[in-house]
Amino acid sequence: MGQPAVGKEVFFQNWCVCSAQRRNFRCDNHLRRCYTPTDMQVFAILPAAGLGTRMAGPQPKQFLILDGVPILIHSLRAFAAVERVTAIYVAVRKTEMERVQAQIAEYGFADRVRVVEGGDNRQESVSHALTALPAQPDDVVLVHDAVRPLIDAATIERTIDAVLEHGAAIVGLPAVDTIKQVERTAHGALITSTIPREFIVLAQTPQGFRYGLLQSAYAEALADGFVGTDEASVVERAGHPVAVVHGSPVNLKITQPGDLELAEFYLRRRAR
Repeated sequence: MGQPAVGKEVFFQNWCVCSAQRRNFRCDNHLRRCYTPTDMQVFAILPAAGLGTRMAGPQPKQFLILDGVPILIHSLRAFAAVERVTAIYVAVRKTEMERVQAQIAEYGFADRVRVVEGGDNRQESVSHALTALPAQPDDVVLVHDAVRPLIDAATIERTIDAVLEHGAAIVGLPAVDTIKQVERTAHGALITSTIPREFIVLAQTPQGFRYGLLQSAYAEALADGFVGTDEASVVERAGHPVAVVHGSPVNLKITQPGDLELAEFYLRRRAR
């Protein structure tokens, strides 16, 4: 593979992780897709125990209806459509486990999806799911926001490939706005510097890792009382580099009421 382009595009290469020298891999040069070894598994974890307080709705946002289907089911469908994904684990609050199991059965995912009890925050929920995985250290684990229902199979595939190459990778977008660093004051904020856009990536999900790496990083974080904002921050803290796979504005996170309308627009456009 040639040298990456100079500038911000260096973050977003379409990695092909096999080489003529790498054993146990098979590469289709036409599809530019590399395949996991036959004895390797890929697991997806969807933390879905949040209350969604910013949505201010009658129920957690992962259960809100988008185009006639719960948001969580849209996310599950995306990962179930990827052949390389062995199983999907959903972490939910104990009071929601029966409800989610019923939805999984209703939409035909009972053979691919497992429900585990989540925690009080994202990191705890992911940790509970990691403990439940029948995984080996070199297996791949993808963690995806349950409320990003428009993730596409191609991005999931690219993330898997990047994890096989680098050990850790997330989906991200280059910044288009000018980024300011500020100092908070009693009256608002004062700008202290302008951060060059080429050094900024807006993190999305899935975020993928070798199972052994993620499990080790989580154990270190637990021992030190560190709580990260996402999985990558925990792995970065452990000293492992994390690659970036080019994402899409369509892969939005449903956070506020207007996001539902935007997601419905994208779904209609996708169906054309």
